[in-house]
Amino acid sequence: MSAVEILNAFLTIIRKEVNRFTRIWLQTLVSPAIMIALYFVTIGVIIGSRIGEMGGFSFLQWMVPGMVMMSVINNAYSNVLSSFFNVKFQRSIEELLVTPVPNYIILGGWIFGGMARGVMVSVLVIIVSLPFVELNVQNWPLAALVILLTSILFSIGGFINALFAESFDDVSIVPTFILTPLSYLGGIFYSIDLLPEFWRTVSLGNPILYMVNTLRHAVLGSSDLPLMNMSVNFALLMIVCFIVVFFFLALWLLNRGKGIRT
Repeated sequence: MSAVEILNAFLTIIRKEVNRFTRIWLQTLVSPAIMIALYFVTIGVIIGSRIGEMGGFSFLQWMVPGMVMMSVINNAYSNVLSSFFNVKFQRSIEELLVTPVPNYIILGGWIFGGMARGVMVSVLVIIVSLPFVELNVQNWPLAALVILLTSILFSIGGFINALFAESFDDVSIVPTFILTPLSYLGGIFYSIDLLPEFWRTVSLGNPILYMVNTLRHAVLGSSDLPLMNMSVNFALLMIVCFIVVFFFLALWLLNRGKGIRT
């Protein structure tokens, strides 16, 4: 295939993915925003007013970056997971695999589709947060970068999950037993400075903790990164390394036909 044909194939996959989740926008875009609004009301306003400050900021201000990151992670992951598993289950992926489109273009198209949904939901969550708290983002480029990188990483994760899933029951295993616990234990609602020494050390093994605090640093200008003896640049480098490793793992699995060829 020529470069133009490869680019057209890539854009076609992205367009198909974006059209897929925007057709059901109430479920894929509005529903997460409403759920986050409920978090703000119940946890942020009602409980947060009794908690007081967190890390030198109001509890709501501390909570917003974590809620944005949680939304990005869940929506980017679930978008690719559900989309690719469905085409695999319906055997329609075979129609794409027999074409001369390179596998890295197929993988990239699904990743960018998940990234698009993750970014859109993050924008909606930020808008929903404005009636509850005044946000003065300290570093917009850094905030945009960490949101993009995180959505790419978890889009790849959703793709790998879809490759291994053999039934609809398998689809929910990783999000329920791995992704959700890591998200809630990733410093969304609290500072790790509040944890006992043992649990603070255990938390350092959670990669979502670094993503949440990098975004928090971009939004508030302060985070738990110094407590973790980590700079923003190193945290970004770790995310990029995860992306590279998981991208080539997903591509290798796709080339082998994992979960597709019988």
